[in-house]
Amino acid sequence: MGSKKPPQQEMVQVERSESSSPFWRARSSPRKEPSKAIDASTVVGASYSHADKLRFDTLSLSPRTSRPRTPPSLSYNAARNSSSSSLAKQASNLASPPRQNYNEFILSTNDDWDVDDEDEDRSYAYYDEEDEFGLPSITSMTMKNKRVLESRPKGPGEASQLGYQNGASTTYRLQSPTRRRANSSDIAEERGGGPSYPSGKHPEGKILRPQYKDVLKDPANSLHLIKHPPLPENASPKEAEAHSSRISRINKFKRILQATNISLSELRDSSWSGIPTEVRAMSWQLLLGYLPTNSDRRVATLERKRKEYLDGVKQAFERGPLAAAAAAASSGGSTGGSLRSGRGRGLDEAVWHQISIDVPRTNPHLPLYGYEATQRSLERILYVWAIRHPASGYVQGINDLVTPFWQVFLGSYITEGDIESGMDPGQLPRSVLDAVEADSFWCLTKLLDGIQDNYIFAQPGIQRQVGALRDLTIRIDAALAKHLEREGVEFIQFSFRWMNCLLMREVSVKNTIRMWDTYLAEDQGFSEFHIYVCAAFLVKWSEQLLKMDFQEIMMFLQALPTRDWTEKDIELLLSEAFIWQSLFRGSSAHLKSTSGTTAPVIP
Repeated sequence: MGSKKPPQQEMVQVERSESSSPFWRARSSPRKEPSKAIDASTVVGASYSHADKLRFDTLSLSPRTSRPRTPPSLSYNAARNSSSSSLAKQASNLASPPRQNYNEFILSTNDDWDVDDEDEDRSYAYYDEEDEFGLPSITSMTMKNKRVLESRPKGPGEASQLGYQNGASTTYRLQSPTRRRANSSDIAEERGGGPSYPSGKHPEGKILRPQYKDVLKDPANSLHLIKHPPLPENASPKEAEAHSSRISRINKFKRILQATNISLSELRDSSWSGIPTEVRAMSWQLLLGYLPTNSDRRVATLERKRKEYLDGVKQAFERGPLAAAAAAASSGGSTGGSLRSGRGRGLDEAVWHQISIDVPRTNPHLPLYGYEATQRSLERILYVWAIRHPASGYVQGINDLVTPFWQVFLGSYITEGDIESGMDPGQLPRSVLDAVEADSFWCLTKLLDGIQDNYIFAQPGIQRQVGALRDLTIRIDAALAKHLEREGVEFIQFSFRWMNCLLMREVSVKNTIRMWDTYLAEDQGFSEFHIYVCAAFLVKWSEQLLKMDFQEIMMFLQALPTRDWTEKDIELLLSEAFIWQSLFRGSSAHLKSTSGTTAPVIP
């Protein structure tokens, strides 16, 4: 059309080690127009790739195996742009040589990113939007960042960096070249030792409870602070009924929680249908066994457990004389290099490095989890838990499980109900954050004690749950189970994440919190009842799945349309799960296979 061709974008390649994946290997030929040299002390992009965790040499290029599509090759572009029809025809008749694995495929197309036509790049360069757990991949964030930067005018000297803008935006940007480079084991040294919270301005809109010190001492002191908002004058009869019902439920929980000896059975019965926000923190701590049911022991127990956790953090992160001596011995008498690498602190570098990667990617769409105070708190919780549980250590997915606790317990000290997009937690008193962090740690520990075989070597707990889900689906919806088998879909391919993260990647944090009300009310909610919830969740999409092939099924199950779900949708899902549990739990008479033999009893 004669229009001016837009300038070509250049992709900056991140320096990688020799053991890194082929995505990051240096090209054999230099660029035609090399960009400005990058200083070795500058962080250019991400310091790791999810491709490092994959074994590409085991992947097959069979028609049933999906693989990322690549940009067009240079030969393809030459044939397309040629004015000779004979050359184009000849190019189209060329057959690609057979490739045995993905490594060879990537290496053979490594130079294909240097195409001259930017428009063709954008139309053919596909990339994975999400990683294996459904979070935005590094590539997708980079491409999104490029589009955002191109669509807005740039001022002189405009600095860019990776993170949130104004504490609320999820636009990712490249790091400023002035930041010092840090290797993977130096993160602990840079971020400091024990609890450290940034100072912030006075919060606007989200107000700390004036009586927070009383709540810190005993959560029961918050019960008499509950205030019911007045009913609007123009409220409909339905709204008036809902308002009255809510007040009645809150008063019922207050009566249970204010008793000298709390009845856990009565609390469980009331919690199954949902716990009001005002009393949820204390109810969860009681149902998990963190708080004693006797009110006389509550204050002393909280003080002791919180002190025990903070002492554990201090011991884990502070460099003592033994660690210093070991560091000096390993470095030939000088501790400088060891301290810079983080080994002088005595940290488990592999565990800390993985946690420091996962925490910033935890709920990145919620501003609450983008603040420095939140991320440092989650890192300490996860690291201390990992070193106290060496049988499993830290496993990806546990970072999700701590967030409902942290969010619920933080909300008990804030007057505003919606804290997901509120103030920076670093503005709160240190005593409040210490209590929230300690309570979250102990409640996470109680939760994982019941499902720890999900995270030990080979994860046998998840394997059993996936098998039980498959058997349950066969009996609930045989047509769906046969369709999945016919299309070659294995349950482990999509339900592993459901078991590992307890459906937290499929529904919002608020809906997860409502679901956990019921899980905590069940005897084995996170290990057994969760299987029936997953079965009801899968069968809910049966009509759509029956019309899909393998690729469509996998794409659909990785991005289910639950963004607009409310508590009503969660309650309906829980009700259906309860029906399936009532029919099939421990009832072998209902579990006859088609061959006439009795299938294993579903827990």
